[in-house]
Formats: sequence, structure tokens, C-alpha cells
Amino acid sequence: MAGTKEIKRRIRSVKNTKKITKAMELVAASKMKRVVSLTLASRLYAEYSWEILTSIAKNVEELEHPLFAERKKKKNEKENILLILITSNRGLCGAYNAQIMKKALTFLKTNKNANISLGSVGKKGEIFINRTIGFSSANFILDDVTLADIEPVAKYVIDEYKNLTYGKVLVAYTDFISALTQKPNIKQILPVSKVDLKKVIESLENIRHAEVGLPQSQSGSPTSAQIKVDYLFEGDKVKLISSLAEKLTRMQIYQMIIESNASEQSSRMVAMKNASDASGEMIDDLTLMFNKARQANITREISEISAGMASVS
Repeated sequence: MAGTKEIKRRIRSVKNTKKITKAMELVAASKMKRVVSLTLASRLYAEYSWEILTSIAKNVEELEHPLFAERKKKKNEKENILLILITSNRGLCGAYNAQIMKKALTFLKTNKNANISLGSVGKKGEIFINRTIGFSSANFILDDVTLADIEPVAKYVIDEYKNLTYGKVLVAYTDFISALTQKPNIKQILPVSKVDLKKVIESLENIRHAEVGLPQSQSGSPTSAQIKVDYLFEGDKVKLISSLAEKLTRMQIYQMIIESNASEQSSRMVAMKNASDASGEMIDDLTLMFNKARQANITREISEISAGMASVS
């Protein structure tokens, strides 16, 4: 059994660690509350913007816009795909980064016949890509998450697709469901698919119904986005559709990043709470061990004194 001095040193060390993890838990909880509020608020904005875009996207068949056009590959030609990973800049956030990396590895294994380039938003993603394939197409480090901050990411994605560098652009991110549940997901953002828009709108409609206590919309039932709305266009219709397509792409990327940010803070808060709880249990075990060691020392000293007195008498 370790000596009492060593056990006291370990108890003091664990207590200091618990103070750090507890402080990190409180900071993460504060950040999570702010980011979750932003995420939920932006979901409502995204819903209405997608409703408007879907209503007027019926005219897309008559227009030719690069963000809506799907690339048809030639026979025996490999498809060029860009996959952007949204990860954190720091660790100590549980399995948050590992889930995204696992999702990306699964995607790489199931799409071996395609030329896949990887990019990242966050330092952990850059490290993962460098270790996995040795190089990355682009890396972005974001300190704050605003529409202005994600402009370089959106511009890079849109320009690369317009320049025919890639036939598809996908993003691996984490959907925020609750403080205890985050779901990794890979979503195609280019070319903009009206089928995907319909699915997104239906899911957002279900979220809004759940928030106000209404039944979820069933498949085949008309949502607010599917109800026909006649718009009066003033100006160039082609220019309007083009502007909306690029704004939608930026909005999608922004929504994915703040969803991932909320998931990161939630995962970090839970991880630090578990660490604090584990530290408390370790302190209790070490305290019990310390008391046993001290009692053993007292018993040994009493036995030595008794033995000494017996030998003298």
C-alpha cells in the first residue's frame, strides 16, 4: 500500500484536476446555451428561406444555373467529389471529433471508385486528413461563427463547383439533437437538389410542429412549402434565382457549422461533467485508502510500543 504522503499528494492533484474540469464544464454549458439558442433561431430562418426558394424553384427547369446542374460523368470516368469535414479546434469534447472522422472513413471506403478530396473546418479535421491521406484540399479555422466568417468557406465551395473541379460537394457535420445526443451526418450541398430541399423542409416542418405541439406532417401531405404560391417577379428572374441559389448554399454551410458548434459544446460539457464525477469518485477512493493507511500505521506503532514495554518488563 502506498504511503500516506504519496496518497495525500495524489488527492491534492486530483482535486486540482477536478477544479479545472468543473470550470471547463461551466464554460462549455454557458457557450452551449448561447450557441443552441442561435442554432434554433437560425433553423426557423432556414425553413422560411427554403420554403420561398422551393416555391420559385419550379422555374429552375427553364433556367440553366451551375449550382442546380448535375454533372453527367462519362463512361469509365471517376467522379470528383469534395468532402468538407467540420470539426473542432480543440479537444476534450468526448467522441465529437471521432464520430465525424469515423463517418468520413466509412464514406471513403464505400466510394473507392471516386476521386475524393478532403477539406476541413477546424484544426482536428486538418490533423486527421494529414494523417489519413497526407494532404487536404483546403483548411479553414473559424474562431467565431457568423455569416461573414463562413464567407471564405462558401466562396471556396461555390467557386470550385462552378469551375468544374468537382462534380459533387458534400459536408460531414454533426446534427444537434439534444445536450446528450448528437448525430454525425454527411449531406450533399452541391449540386442543389430539389429532392433534398423537400426532405429538409419536411424535417424542419416536423421540428416546428413538435415545438408548438402539432402532429408531424405525414409523407404525401402538403406542407406549407408545397402549397402553391404565386410570386410577382420584378427584374431579371435568372439573376434572382442565381442569387437565391448562392445564398441557400451559404445558409446551408452556416447552419451546418452552428449545428456542429452546438454539438461540440454539448459534447464538451458532458465530457467535463463525467470527468468531474470521476474525479470525485477517485477522491473518495483515495481518501478511504489514506484512512486505511493511517489506521495501519497507528496500529503498527501501538503494537511496537506494546512490544517494547513487554520486553522492558
